[in-house]
Amino acid sequence: QVNFIESGGGSVPAGGSLRLSCVVSTYLGTASGFCMGWFRQIPGHEREGVAGIGTDDGPTSYADSVKGRFTISRDSANDMVYLQMNSLKPEDSGIYYCVIVLCAGDPDYVLTIAPDTGYWGQGTQVTVSS
Repeated sequence: QVNFIESGGGSVPAGGSLRLSCVVSTYLGTASGFCMGWFRQIPGHEREGVAGIGTDDGPTSYADSVKGRFTISRDSANDMVYLQMNSLKPEDSGIYYCVIVLCAGDPDYVLTIAPDTGYWGQGTQVTVSS
């Protein structure tokens, strides 16, 4: 059993910022052994891996579309992962999902997982107006 509490979504004008948060509880009592990340579902597009982070505040990986604007971080002691999103664009609008997956510490893998791999949160809406 894995449970997620996602927060931080909302509506902002273009150029604004949002910070998404996700706290995870797992059947192991900790999420420290999992890589963590964020996906998004934009209307009319396939679900996209946005950012991933390895175990224990390890390396990070980003989709090209968000590099330099988004920053992923984790608080392993509290099983939380964050996504700081700056310089938001209307094309960033969509539902953002928190994910955890066993990945041998490789955050690049996080960005490639299929919807039936790992564990997924319920999603939080981000809307960026032009």
